[in-house]
Amino acid sequence: MAQKPSIPKGTRDFNPEQVAKRNYIFNVIKTNFERFGFQPIETPSFENSDTLMGKYGEEGDRLIFKILNSGDYLSKVDDALYTSKDSTKITTKISEKALRYDLTVPFARYVVQHQNEIEFPFKRYQIQPVWRADRPQKGRFREFFQCDADVVGSKSLFQEIEFIQLYDAVFSALKLEGVTIKINNRKILSGIAEVIGASDKLIDFTVALDKLDKIGEEKVKEEMLGKGIAQSGIDKLQPLFTLSGDFESQIESLKGILNTSEEGMKGIEELEFINKGITALGLTTAKLQLDVTLARGLNYYTGAIFEVSAPENVKMGSIGGGGRYDDLTGIFGLKDVSGVGISFGLDRIYLVLEELGLFPETVSKSVDILFINFGDDEALFCLKAIKELRNQGLNAELYPDKITNGKHMKKQMNHANKRSIPFVCLVGTEEMNANTYTLKNMVSGDQVKVSLEDLIAYIKAAS
Repeated sequence: MAQKPSIPKGTRDFNPEQVAKRNYIFNVIKTNFERFGFQPIETPSFENSDTLMGKYGEEGDRLIFKILNSGDYLSKVDDALYTSKDSTKITTKISEKALRYDLTVPFARYVVQHQNEIEFPFKRYQIQPVWRADRPQKGRFREFFQCDADVVGSKSLFQEIEFIQLYDAVFSALKLEGVTIKINNRKILSGIAEVIGASDKLIDFTVALDKLDKIGEEKVKEEMLGKGIAQSGIDKLQPLFTLSGDFESQIESLKGILNTSEEGMKGIEELEFINKGITALGLTTAKLQLDVTLARGLNYYTGAIFEVSAPENVKMGSIGGGGRYDDLTGIFGLKDVSGVGISFGLDRIYLVLEELGLFPETVSKSVDILFINFGDDEALFCLKAIKELRNQGLNAELYPDKITNGKHMKKQMNHANKRSIPFVCLVGTEEMNANTYTLKNMVSGDQVKVSLEDLIAYIKAAS
């Protein structure tokens, strides 16, 4: 009995309509990336393991897909190591490569490797798939595309302001109104950790705090206690859990909490600069919101941290995020190169647009007109017209199999309907002799005889 085909959990097949909708999102994002001055690059789907490991924190490292070495990959594992069943040590012997977890770390590697070819500041965008060994659920997949834009070689906070504008421009172009661009600053988190006496546990503190919206206040406190953060320190965090009001009022509250931390006050100063710029420039449809619990749990952010939430009426995780990483390229030997970047979550954006019915009706249209095939002579006559239609930028197609009875005629018309092709063209002996074409509107059912010139004009007007 033949095996039933399947695909791995967390991956998907995409039908023509889905691909068309995804390409629509890609095109909007790409257009705005280039409008803001970003240039495209691409990197390999897999990197050397040491390029990726240790860059995403302990939780991130566990989600990296490792690739087994070619050939007899167990030959480098001695009996003692094999018997120990220490998967971490064994993995370093049997796997030297891994699928990329995101696009940011490979970009940092790219910058270091090509630093003599790059003109700084360097603005790049990258639209490619990434892989994570995560538990699949709604909006979370093991294989998915990221759409990233980064600037390296500038410490100017005007870059953060531009990225907020870029988010607003993309979501406005997608007609996705009401998204919230949440912002925080890693220096504020460091300052809070300092104030509560947990500077040595900054990563544990931020990873736990980042889960506040997922597991709630009490669970976050339990996790912090479990990581060795003192109860007295956690008690000092209470004002954070109840922080409310607009951007300016939250900033004033933070100043009271962080007035003894130089690092924390520097973070507040940076946020004030960014907010002042956005207030002066304005946003089209998005809103900027300060969220001091936003940590994103990643080791490499050093300044601003971004996360984008879908409109409030849609239950969905973040649809974008990013931040500043002043020392990311330092891990590859290139010091003092500051960077900042953001990412768009294509798959979640797709689900949000689908749920809200925001895809344009024309986005899935692939063919403007289908020519019915009445026979070899008629088909050749049609192909000459199809060639001219394609030269005019229209999508035209000939049904490949000719009609031999009424049943075949119905099959060709049904083919056009099932593919939502708006027009069909019928050419028989009469039309060939008169050098005309019978055009049928598949929605209204109306038919009209036209010349090739008029046929082209008619289809163009309807497209």
